[in-house]
Amino acid sequence: MAAVGALAAAVGLSSWPASALIVFDPRNYAENLLSASRALEQIQNQITSLQNEAQMLINQAKNLTSLPTTLLSQIEGNLSKMKSLLGEADRLAYSVQGIESQFASTYEKFGSELSSQQLVDSARERWQTSVSAFEHSLMAGAVAVDNIEGTKEQTSALVGASQSAVGVLQATQAGNQLLAVQAKQMADLTAMLAAQGRAAALEEARTAAAQEQAREQFSRFMTGSGYSPSSVKMFHD
Repeated sequence: MAAVGALAAAVGLSSWPASALIVFDPRNYAENLLSASRALEQIQNQITSLQNEAQMLINQAKNLTSLPTTLLSQIEGNLSKMKSLLGEADRLAYSVQGIESQFASTYEKFGSELSSQQLVDSARERWQTSVSAFEHSLMAGAVAVDNIEGTKEQTSALVGASQSAVGVLQATQAGNQLLAVQAKQMADLTAMLAAQGRAAALEEARTAAAQEQAREQFSRFMTGSGYSPSSVKMFHD
């Protein structure tokens, strides 16, 4: 029975075609696996490259995003306010030609052709000019001090915008506006110092003119008509 079974199995196996048998090639399998691994690695590299390019585009978009905060109109308004105040300087304005003409007529002219009343009027005009200059200096200082609170708020807003900037453009714009705020502070300080210097200079000029006028009036007194005595009655009859 055993021999018959072995013979039947042999006959059954011999009936399968040769092409139906599965042959495993380890070398071919390894090469295919390596090729697939390399292809997967290339795909991963391409995906990483695309991600980097997408992030670069996002960063470029952020760098080109404009700053939503702008205080230039407020800064220009502060500068216009101070400039308008300087343009309101009474009597002796901030003008080279005006200073030259007024100094020549009011601070340097004390000749004998002027009457005593004209000298008095010139002295009064110089005094009024000095008083106006001191008032103008105080007003310039008041405007500069009034702008301090606005400057503080503007600086805080721009510093906050700079710290929360999402790109280079926003940071640059915030920095430029901060420079504009500093320029406005310097302009306020310059205007205030100019007003104070103008007032001090006019007062010194008034003092010098008063001394010159006093010498002229004293000279007129000394070269005037001599004293002629007259009889005076102490008691009436």
